[in-house]
Amino acid sequence: MSNEKFNLIILDSKKILKEYDLCDDCLGRLFVKRLNGTSNKLLGKKIRKKIKHKNSKCFICKNLFDTFPVILKKLVEASNDYQFFTFLIGAILKPSFIDRDDAIRSKFSLRGIDSIKTAVTKELSKQFSKKTKSISDHDSPDLTLTINFKNSSTETRSKPVFVFGRYTKTSRSLSQKQKSCENCNGKGCSVCCFHGITSFESIEGQISKYLYDKFDAKQVKISWIGGEDKSSLVYNPGRPFFVKILDPKKRKVKFYKKIALREMSLISLKIIPAFPKVPIRFNSLVELSIFTENPIQKNSLKKLSQLPKSAVAIYDKFGKRIEKAIHSFKYKKTGDSSFMAILNVESGFPLRKFVVGEDAFPNLSDLLENRCRCTQIDFRDIEMEWQQITSHP
Repeated sequence: MSNEKFNLIILDSKKILKEYDLCDDCLGRLFVKRLNGTSNKLLGKKIRKKIKHKNSKCFICKNLFDTFPVILKKLVEASNDYQFFTFLIGAILKPSFIDRDDAIRSKFSLRGIDSIKTAVTKELSKQFSKKTKSISDHDSPDLTLTINFKNSSTETRSKPVFVFGRYTKTSRSLSQKQKSCENCNGKGCSVCCFHGITSFESIEGQISKYLYDKFDAKQVKISWIGGEDKSSLVYNPGRPFFVKILDPKKRKVKFYKKIALREMSLISLKIIPAFPKVPIRFNSLVELSIFTENPIQKNSLKKLSQLPKSAVAIYDKFGKRIEKAIHSFKYKKTGDSSFMAILNVESGFPLRKFVVGEDAFPNLSDLLENRCRCTQIDFRDIEMEWQQITSHP
């Protein structure tokens, strides 16, 4: 410590303490950066001892730092239910604390020093880190804790966990999506236990319930890679999906390779760093069961041989035209008025419109000159064009 710098600090401290009583933490904070120090309190004690000034109630913080043992206990108790390796502590102070701090710094031209709020969070973070053996992280903490000094309450928020997986479906009576809670429209409320849904009778419901229990979370948000009808089957390797798990209490969990649920299974679940940043392109290998209005004429199905590596034009209600690719198309007659088609198509392909001939050209009904209807749509494979899914370290 430079004697010259310290002597100047003593002179400035005498001016301040002549008008205002400050605690060791606040006094040291005003000068600690001049000496490249690390402890506000130790420097404050050193200054006070040098000028023989008695410690009394602090003008700025009203001896707030003396309450830290109680506050720290509350923060530790609030974090006990969470798995975390990094954290961030925030603080809400009474405006009067900020105003008094600003007034002192302005009056005595004290620049480049930490505010009272920063000093509070720094000191609490230091003590919390030692107590919980975790690391303070301002960028992407696992757990954020906020202490409200107005009413001594604490609030915790856990960083979301992201999961990727696939599901298979063996029932023709299981919907993909779950109806939202009618009371909150899916936002989460006491009626739905903050889940956003009130029942678990769908693919979404069963996935959500499994992950609620696994991560001890209240809510999940699922991003689907395509969808299917309630009556459709989804074969192995399954339909991909991404999940954002909100406010999880557990962060590190293990998954079995295959998890059997009611009339469906989850496959290859893994924790990933984040959701994809761009929309996912994918192709679907689909099996269609098709019936025709009239008996299928001999050799008429051969007209479908032109479909592989072609495109279907689709027109919306405004007349806008888009094209979707058919990568492959195979067919097999299954009866006098029925056939099966297996086709590989790009995402967003309008399967039912393609069959019946509704605003899609070419289509099966026109090609066969025989009105067609699709009775079943089953998914054999969904192949994503995104290959950057890696497990979270």
